Amino acid sequence: MILTQGLACQYTGGAALRFPDMEVPQGGVLLLRGRSGSGKSSWLALAAGLMAPSAGAIEVAAQPLGALTPVQRDAWRARHVGFLPQRLHLSAALTVAGNLELVYFAAGLPSDAAAIAAALQALGVADLATRRPPQLSGGQAQRVALARAVLLQPRVILADEPTASLDDVAAGEALALLQATAQRCGATLVVATHDARVVQALPQAQQLNLDVRAEVPV
Repeated sequence: MILTQGLACQYTGGAALRFPDMEVPQGGVLLLRGRSGSGKSSWLALAAGLMAPSAGAIEVAAQPLGALTPVQRDAWRARHVGFLPQRLHLSAALTVAGNLELVYFAAGLPSDAAAIAAALQALGVADLATRRPPQLSGGQAQRVALARAVLLQPRVILADEPTASLDDVAAGEALALLQATAQRCGATLVVATHDARVVQALPQAQQLNLDVRAEVPV
């Protein structure tokens, strides 16, 4: 679940952003809607504990993030949040399996080859384990990044513009895969998007429109 109250953030020298209150149940789906620059990535960063709010409170997967130190937030995020960035950030120096092993390193856990193989199998890319990212198609790379995001069975999956560079068929497949994966994990799914196709594909989702948020002093 995700619960926000009076949530706001401000970058040094930039406009202050105040976000509407929101409550998403565990296993629910939330669409963050808005044009580029409307605050979608900032909201995701707050939900992932990558930045602290300048005002208000946010609770994610029953954890009030304001109660954690920066080091504790890093440890919490590694265990409980799966993040699918718009730029997938797969290391070209490592194999697909090696990229997934980094998840365990970040969480301070021993690597689990069987779990890595199972995650890749679940997303239909088990045969790519020994390839390197430059050898993957765009769709394959996105599946690998999603396998990485859900490897530790996160309580929350955050996806930033997952359909931005995809055609209609690939976008539909990516959204179906995201939703099915979140359901399999029992995770809350948050998708930041300005793509109308996402709204059509996820009609049951709650929506938070950030195009209408106020820029006010915090």
